[in-house]
Amino acid sequence: MTAQTAGFQDGASSDRPLRRRPRRLSELFAQLAREAEGPVSIGHIRDALGNRSFAPLLVLFAAFNLLPLPPGASVILGLPLVIVAAQMVYGTKQAWLPSALSSRSLSAETFRSAMEWIVPRLVRLEKVIRPRYWPFWRRRGERIIGIAALVLAIVVTLPIPLGNWLPAFATALLGLALSERDGILLAIGGAVGVASMVIIAAVIGAAGLATNAVLGWLM
Repeated sequence: MTAQTAGFQDGASSDRPLRRRPRRLSELFAQLAREAEGPVSIGHIRDALGNRSFAPLLVLFAAFNLLPLPPGASVILGLPLVIVAAQMVYGTKQAWLPSALSSRSLSAETFRSAMEWIVPRLVRLEKVIRPRYWPFWRRRGERIIGIAALVLAIVVTLPIPLGNWLPAFATALLGLALSERDGILLAIGGAVGVASMVIIAAVIGAAGLATNAVLGWLM
């Protein structure tokens, strides 16, 4: 190969546009928090996330359910998870939220406080995850993850004391795995999801046995 040919190839390769790495969720959420000046609506968050809205919304709504909140809050905060996951199963291309939900908003201070809790933990997770061993082709992964997320989201909405944390955590891991196309994180999220279902089933079963025992003793 001549020097001229080599120089031409180098020049051609240098002119080729470089693919930019998609911004990570922690960066998107941090930017939303920085730019928040007034009430931040759910619809505004969805629009800001654009065509990546399914995975980030799974992570965001699941993370809200990990925050220390009053009892019963999961019934309300789990509903957006159910709606987003159901659309993933159906194959919708972009997330839709009913106006009653998309118009709900948080004050800028409350939203920033939530992001101050969520973003640093998300950054720590993002340091160890990357695209690898992704088992799905095109949008098939969204539907399969949507099925798992839908089951977990329904469990999140159940009024079980402390029963929403583990399924919400599993949903956040699945959403993050989908965003980064990380097959290892997908397996971990799936394992956490199965473990959460087993634990909750055991708790419900134990509560049923205890109730029957008490009723039997009273009667």
